[in-house]
Amino acid sequence: MPHFTTPIAEADPLVAGALADESRRQRDQIELIASENMVSRAVLDALGHEIANKTLEGYPGARFHGGGANMDAVEQAAIDRACALFGCTYANVQPHSGSQANLAVFFLLLSPGDRVLSLDLAAGGHLSHGLGANLSGRWFEAHHYGVDPVTEVIDCDQVAEIAERVRPKLLIAGGSAYPRRLDFARLGQIARAVGAHFMVDMAHIAGLVAAGAHPSPFPHADIVTGTTTKTLRGPRGGIILTSDPEHARRLQAAVFPGVQGSLHSQVIAAKAVCLGEALTPEFRAYGARVVENARALAARLEARGLRIVTGGTDTHLVLVDVSRAGHTGLTGARAEAVLERANITTNKNPIPGDARRPADWAGLRLGTAAATT
Repeated sequence: MPHFTTPIAEADPLVAGALADESRRQRDQIELIASENMVSRAVLDALGHEIANKTLEGYPGARFHGGGANMDAVEQAAIDRACALFGCTYANVQPHSGSQANLAVFFLLLSPGDRVLSLDLAAGGHLSHGLGANLSGRWFEAHHYGVDPVTEVIDCDQVAEIAERVRPKLLIAGGSAYPRRLDFARLGQIARAVGAHFMVDMAHIAGLVAAGAHPSPFPHADIVTGTTTKTLRGPRGGIILTSDPEHARRLQAAVFPGVQGSLHSQVIAAKAVCLGEALTPEFRAYGARVVENARALAARLEARGLRIVTGGTDTHLVLVDVSRAGHTGLTGARAEAVLERANITTNKNPIPGDARRPADWAGLRLGTAAATT
């Protein structure tokens, strides 16, 4: 079949053209979307390897298809590197995304109708933590904690009060737009006091934790989920970590066959590569620079008269309240569009207490992971 060896530019000019345009966009624009980063040549090589052809179910040494010895070596390397990087005893690198990793944990720990307590979306939470439009909000009874209305920082005393009243089966820490350090120790104590499991979703900060630029959720969390993209600078995919032997045993089945079938071989190979990169001294230096750059960005914007939510940042993320920028009617969506015309990519975002529809959100979320890379 001749088309099997035809370059994409000849085989599919439409897709090839869009890919070429995207390469130019990434080269020419300043990337300040907090959930994005740039992967290494080695990660791209793994993503484009023929191992993508291999179908496998199960885990290293216990597959449901033959011919998996090479993939066993790759997946085991990813598992071992994840455990070494995050200081845990179990890692599952098969989840196709962070949301899929969260779903596997819910499948393991919860039954339909169980109560979940998580950070409110407008305060920086994530839709997979119980948003009504999401499966997690439809299958489980979701309750939320917010932030202090003045400091815009999580008030752990308030979390404790809500947890005592709600008595959740699962307490979740983490989100997608919270720029401050999380007090894992205190939140873990709150969970244990009400008999709840404690899960940390570190999708945004996994690379910072790996680099020592943010405190680790271990040993406080029962289970930790995350992504290998964003600050970890790897492929799009999820990861689940624990040091609890019972959770580890049951998580295998929760991922496969619980919520997934065959694995994405090429993505797991790329995960192994990025986890290996994150074990290097160079990556630790990178993580420190990401936070340093975010703080410098926040300080500069504040000096120019913009209000920074929480007054600063401890991570890669800066959340700006553009509604107070002195321009009548300015929204996050408008600021995003104007900045993109200047070759700076960002995204609109709600800020604490923001009840407006997405088109009118007052926030602009910025991140320094990609720009630092």
